[in-house]
Amino acid sequence: MITSARFISIPKEKWPQKLYDPKRVAVWLSPEFLVQQIAEENGVIRLTINLNYRNGNGRWEDGISWDELQQIKNAVGFSEYDAVEVYPKASDLVNVANMRHLWILPEPLPFAWRSDDKRTD
Repeated sequence: MITSARFISIPKEKWPQKLYDPKRVAVWLSPEFLVQQIAEENGVIRLTINLNYRNGNGRWEDGISWDELQQIKNAVGFSEYDAVEVYPKASDLVNVANMRHLWILPEPLPFAWRSDDKRTD
């Protein structure tokens, strides 16, 4: 189980300057994951998540499960927010690193299933 106790907040003065992004507002590190919080437009927050070790090709290791993403979202303070992961149209695809992006939305999604739904499927 991934919990908030496993993440440490990295102070801004320790962020790598070569990765400077004025929209980055927080960075957390755990033994397995690096999580960056980016302030997007209209109150949307992007969590960029990657495993914090590289494979033999020098790329970030791949293989973060849905369960891990949900637990990470909760652990860094967004348990009561809906989030989405986007799969863009082919012409907009950008895949330069094994990073996952969760878009934290300021309002609940109107089409999401809820725990009180009486679905049978």
